[in-house]
Amino acid sequence: MKYMLLMQFSADMQDTLPPITTWSADEIKAHMAFMNETNQQLTASGELVDGQGLAMPETAKIVRGHGSGAPVVTEGPFPETKEFLAGYWIVDCPTPERAVEIAAAVSAAPGPGGAPLNMPIEVRQVMSAPPADL
Repeated sequence: MKYMLLMQFSADMQDTLPPITTWSADEIKAHMAFMNETNQQLTASGELVDGQGLAMPETAKIVRGHGSGAPVVTEGPFPETKEFLAGYWIVDCPTPERAVEIAAAVSAAPGPGGAPLNMPIEVRQVMSAPPADL
């Protein structure tokens, strides 16, 4: 069964977690090494389908199509946004408990000073499409 693990960053965290742009080079290396090692382990186990970090929300665009004519494109940043998606994994694992176990591991990625980040990770099952003959 496939699950999407969504790494959220919230405005509440900004008070306790400095932006990664302010971390030392060693802190960034430790964080990235942890993420790379986690991805390698998930690849070796056959569980990793995809995983990516995302650009900061300042670079985001919101697109609304109207069915005819040009879409409306709104450029970021979006001050009303309280949370943003920092990255994601799609994993294929046998149980929801295993997906939660993976989410707990990535939530504890090291941050400044090596302390676990305790990032909120949302776990959602990826739904399959219905058969084409329905």
